[in-house]
Amino acid sequence: MLTYRAFTFNPFAENTYILVNSASEAIILDPGCHFPEEKEMLREYLENNNLKPIQLINTHCHLDHVFGNKWVFDTFGLELFLHPMEKIVLQYAEQAGQKWGVPFENYTGPLHFINEGDVIHFGDDVLKVLLTPGHSPGSICLYSEKEKLLFGGDVLFRQSIGRTDLPGGDHDTLLKSIREQLFVLPDDVTVLSGHGESTTIGYEKYNNPYLK
Repeated sequence: MLTYRAFTFNPFAENTYILVNSASEAIILDPGCHFPEEKEMLREYLENNNLKPIQLINTHCHLDHVFGNKWVFDTFGLELFLHPMEKIVLQYAEQAGQKWGVPFENYTGPLHFINEGDVIHFGDDVLKVLLTPGHSPGSICLYSEKEKLLFGGDVLFRQSIGRTDLPGGDHDTLLKSIREQLFVLPDDVTVLSGHGESTTIGYEKYNNPYLK
């Protein structure tokens, strides 16, 4: 059974997710931990619950989602998985941190690319990779059909959508991604977004003002 724990980190209030399977293995998704106390909170949660981190994944590589990549690599030895089109976004993240006044040391370790349609086997659970560009050129979502969970990054929010004014963003592309990749999922799928509260596919179909 796939379960998860969300942490809200850094000045941008980014949601970091720890995915856990029945074998007490953990995927660290979008580690936004920027401050030392945030990293310690994440470490204590994993240790106190006897969880074994086995994979590090970014849904996309804007700075608020990658602050903790290097720390995860240094602490747990996990190399980064991401969509290939996010490599250039990752490379720019440290420069973006300087621009936004939140300097950090970027991850520079090995990269492992995941693509649309790939399947991540996580113990007895399966996560399907959905390519959903628009907010960022290689944004992905991870979908658990069995648990009806969508880890959506910054693509779709409760009554909102990801911003498209950053480099590589495109409004029409984002709307197309949501309609063609997300709104074809069952209405009762829970969307766990990169910021803010969770929502469902059905709620957003009928209530999201950007998708009327």
